[in-house]
Amino acid sequence: QHLEIVPPRPAVRHEAMRFPVQYVVRPNAEFRGFAGQVSSGTIRPGDEVLALPSGEKTRVRSIATYDGEEAEAFAPMSVTLTLEKEIDLSRGDMLVSPEEPPHISRNFQAMVVWFNAEPLGLGRNYLIKHNVHTARAKATKIGYRVDMQTLDQDPASELRMNDIGEVEFEAASPLYFDAYDRNRITGSFILIDPLTNATVGAAMIRGELPPNATSSFPGEAIAVD
Repeated sequence: QHLEIVPPRPAVRHEAMRFPVQYVVRPNAEFRGFAGQVSSGTIRPGDEVLALPSGEKTRVRSIATYDGEEAEAFAPMSVTLTLEKEIDLSRGDMLVSPEEPPHISRNFQAMVVWFNAEPLGLGRNYLIKHNVHTARAKATKIGYRVDMQTLDQDPASELRMNDIGEVEFEAASPLYFDAYDRNRITGSFILIDPLTNATVGAAMIRGELPPNATSSFPGEAIAVD
């Protein structure tokens, strides 16, 4: 009965455009394209785009695919974009709609599902894999753990295997994200143990947080790819 009343999710074609850059394609000196998968929205030649993190604006010159050039690209198509202006873009950067940019922050709150036998610990280093961007991060606060029997929000100092809880994070470099309820692709990430390379958790971003006055990564802005 519940499924009958859940409102359908809007099509990602009509959401703000998000294009994470996966590869820079440069087979020769005359072609420079940016390959990736459209996370949401629609891209057409002539559209203005904002490059993150540089903040430069340019327009799409063409949309290249294996079968030739396309008049438009939309989620979840994988394409190669060429741009009118030569700007600095690399793996992990993102092209977005200038009118509706994502949040850009090192501090954010997320709902985490914990997979690992070793509990989620505050202050411990993890890797966040967000789209094609990977950055070091630490959990700075656990807001609560969800009691799966009653759905109550219980105070918690750690998350154990199969726990779900609200966690605040600080990353070593900024993430470009939307809230999960707005965009499931740019609003989600996985947590990786840097020692074992095991996926230890999955998360849905709820929103941006103010910068941490006592940063865990002072003066650091380096992503790990």
